[in-house]
Order: sequence, then structure tokens, then C-alpha cells
Amino acid sequence: MKITEIEVHVVLAPNMDPGLTSSAQDSLVVLIHTDQGVTGIGESDVNPWMAKACILSPGTHTMGLCMSDLLIGSDPFDIAGIWDRIYKGTAMNGRRGVVVHAMGAIDMALWDLKGKALGKPVHELLGGAVKSEVVPYASLLPKGNTFQAYRDALVESALRAKALGFRAMKAEVIMGGPYAHDKVHESYDKTTEVVAAVRKAIGPDVVLMVDVGYLWPDAAACLQVVRDWGEFDLFFLETPVWSDDVEELRKVRDGAPMQVAAGEWLATRYEFRELMDVGGVQVAQPDVGRVGGLSEARIVCDMAAARGVTIVPHCWKTGISISATAHLAFATAHCAYIEYLPPQLCHETLRRELAFEELTLINGRIPLPVKPGLGFELNTDALRAYTVA
Repeated sequence: MKITEIEVHVVLAPNMDPGLTSSAQDSLVVLIHTDQGVTGIGESDVNPWMAKACILSPGTHTMGLCMSDLLIGSDPFDIAGIWDRIYKGTAMNGRRGVVVHAMGAIDMALWDLKGKALGKPVHELLGGAVKSEVVPYASLLPKGNTFQAYRDALVESALRAKALGFRAMKAEVIMGGPYAHDKVHESYDKTTEVVAAVRKAIGPDVVLMVDVGYLWPDAAACLQVVRDWGEFDLFFLETPVWSDDVEELRKVRDGAPMQVAAGEWLATRYEFRELMDVGGVQVAQPDVGRVGGLSEARIVCDMAAARGVTIVPHCWKTGISISATAHLAFATAHCAYIEYLPPQLCHETLRRELAFEELTLINGRIPLPVKPGLGFELNTDALRAYTVA
């Protein structure tokens, strides 16, 4: 079997709002075709115009090669070899960031293709399932143009998630800092009021996580607020300070009454090594597409296991990435939860329409998927309708 064509789509929701902090409004979708009629599909959480250029731009020299050229004619089962050739062949322009994120969509598509060709679910190809169920957490990012509206909408979303059967959820308390949702900027201590309201609404038996979206400029400002959050029994506090400022992350980790989580934006094992070894995070959050695909995500998971770090993958995207994340989780013993954007509770058109995952929520858990490949169904009508480049 040989790769014959790379199809790259820039997909954009027609109701996209650039004022929202939501990367589920657009997508890079890659289809890898073969001479035997088997097609693999992948996705990455990245600016899709930039990533498409990374894949299709012609090469100019031996350290700046074209990804597409490196793929055409290759054996699609040689996933590790392809990853290494692309990583090294684009090294002068890549090694991190958008180039590796684009590689993530390619790698995801290759695993999907291999599973379909062999008639096996991807988790079996990743070493086999080590659990029969995974627990998703509902990722909740409500709208609201005032503090009260934001708080109340988040509480309402949390209650709806509980009614749907979720046993865990994450409150996106992003009301300040660089990514304040809907421009709701409040003093740092107002976050406490929101977290308290959510915890009171859902009760003590639902696992609660909080994402503050890089809210605080340093550990001192963060700890001044969160050192008293022990009463809320949080599983983790996500991205309290800038991810690259690993020294400050370490200080938060040492002083906070809950685990610290980070990693959603990182690319490759090398950035995660610094995050874990210097930043000291207790929960690592590789995004399957951004980190470089399932291949690199597996390596990050193994690194985390060796360090006693829990894995909770990031995934704010469509059913394509959600499916890939679930297969990784089933093959990873120390993956505690997966992020799940409930289509019933989100505003994102692409999440609701682009792809339909095999996964089902039963009593707050997702049973083992059995379909070949990643198991999702791509809505080709939606792909055509929302492709803009």
C-alpha cells in the first residue's frame, strides 16, 4: 500500500466569532488517500491556514522540505518512519509550534488509516486497551457579557452536564488575563465566587476541575487567591500562569492546595519534559493533534508514567480529535479523564456537525470503542459546506 494523495481542508464555522476564546470554531482536516482505496482522517487544533501552508508549501532545501512530498509514495504503515522524516525534514522551519501541530493531523490520519486497513480499533494498535471504560469530563465554556451572566451561565451548564450523567466537569473560569471570555474582566478574587457557585450547584460527589486560562502574571498573584480553594476539592487547576514560565508553575505547584495541570499548547516530548521536570506539574495535558499526533502523545504518556504524572489530555475540538483522544486514553493506564465537549452544551457548529464519534456516555463513562480506525463518521456534506480553503 502506498500513499497517493494528501487532501487538506481549512474548515470554518459560518457563525465563527473571533471574540470568543474557542478554537472549535475552525479546523484543519487532513485526508490521506492510498492506492488501495483506504483513507485516513486526522485533525489538529491550530490555525488551519497556517497549517495547510506547512503541509503543502514546496520545499526549498534539505532542511526545509515539503511535508506532502515526503508523504506521497510512502508506506502508510511506517508511521514512526514518516514522523521522523517529516520532523527532521522540516527542522529548520519547525521542531515546535505550527509545523508540529500540522504533523499531528497527519499522524492522526495515519493511525486511522492503519486501523481501517487492518480492521482494528486504534487503541489495539497503540498496545491494547488497559481499561474497559474511560471517564469524560464535560468541558464548559459559557457565554456572558457581565460577571453575573457569566457566573449564572456556567452554573446552568454545570447542572445540565450533571443531568446528562457526567461525573466530572471542568469550569472555564476565564474572566480576566489575556483570554477573558466575552471581555468580562473582573478582579482576581471574583474567580472564587464563580468556583464556589459551581461547586455548590453540583454538590460534593461530582469531580470538579477549574481552568483559568493563564489568568495570573505570576505565582504570588495566583496563590494569593487559590491558597484558600482547598474547600472546593478541585481535581486540578489548569494553566494558572503562562506555560513557558515553568519556574512560576513550580511555585504554584508547591503552594497550591490542588494539583496543577498544563500542556494544552505544547509540541513534542521535549517541551513536556521541561513542563514536568522543571514546572513540576502533577497533571500533563497533551493535545493529540498539537503535540505531534498519537505517536508523540504516546511518548509523552510514557514519560509521564515514569515520573508519576497523571495524564488528562486536552481536546477542545470536533469528534475527530475527541475520538483520537479516547483511543489514547483506553491504552493509557494513568489517564484519569478525557476532556469532552458535549455537543448538547456547546455553541460550536463544527463540534455538532463535522464528525460523529462512536463514543457514547453511559452512566458517566464511555465504553470501549470497537470500530476499525478511530471509529468516527465524517460528515462529508458539512466538510464541503464549511471548507473555505
